[in-house]
Order: sequence, then C-alpha cells, then structure tokens
Amino acid sequence: MTSRNDQKEEHLEEKVLFVNRCAKVVKGGRKFSFSALILVGDGRGKVGYGFAKANELTDAIRKGGEVARKNLIKIPAIEDGSIPHEVFVHFDGARLLLKPAQPGTGVVAGSRVRSILELAGIKDIVTKSIGSNNPINQVKATFKALSLLTKKEKILQERGS
Repeated sequence: MTSRNDQKEEHLEEKVLFVNRCAKVVKGGRKFSFSALILVGDGRGKVGYGFAKANELTDAIRKGGEVARKNLIKIPAIEDGSIPHEVFVHFDGARLLLKPAQPGTGVVAGSRVRSILELAGIKDIVTKSIGSNNPINQVKATFKALSLLTKKEKILQERGS
C-alpha cells in the first residue's frame, strides 16, 4: 500500500496549461477570480490533469496541481515511444485523432495535446484536433483517447490467438 508521502517522492513535472480570469462587477468595482488547468506527468507513462478555481491565481494553480496528482492515469500501451494503434475520439465538441508514427518523427500536435503527450512520455505521434478549440474539452478528449489505447498482446489474448 502506498501512502501520500510515497507519491510525493515520485518525480512529477507540473505544467500550467491554461489560465482564465473572470471579472464580476460589484458595488466597489471589479472582483476577479481565476481558473487554472494544470497538467502533471512523469514522462514514463503517468499523466493527469486538474481544473480548479480560486480568487487568487496562485491558489487556483496549487489546487489544480493537487487535483491533477489525484487523477493520475497510467498509459501501459506506449511501445517504442509511440502508441500501438490509431484512435479517433469525440468529447463534447472536440474531436481528436491520434496516429502512431515512425521513430524520429517527433510529436506532431497542437500545443495542448503536445503538452499532454510529452508529459506522458510519448516521443513519436501524429495528431489532429478537429472541432472545438476549448482547452478543457481538448484535454478531456486527449485523456479519453489515451485511456482507449490497448496493447497488441491484450487484443490477441482476447481473440484467443
């Protein structure tokens, strides 16, 4: 059983993906609040995201990082720095295509999807984001696509080959 202290000992890189400032007009002027979308990953197949809101930007980033560490997922299907098969995913208005690539291709992706794939440790992949440009929906679509990946051995085992 792992405790919270064991989890903190892992080297997790944190990245601020998106920050939004919202203004509410009140009697004394404008009151600002912030929301932050944070990514956390170890570069070896573990990646997570967190979305949090707060009245101060630093608090929103801290809370988002905590949520991201709680929502880490393991991607077991990384083969030679790429993914084993093509995936096409819909999430809300965002549509995302992930395709495996030859070694040396690099990460061909938009900025948000690229950040997630790099923090996950994927080195060679081609992606195309279609539809929504909403950062939260793009991140959720990417995580949905990564969760749908399966290893070739698992598929062959299910088929009975």
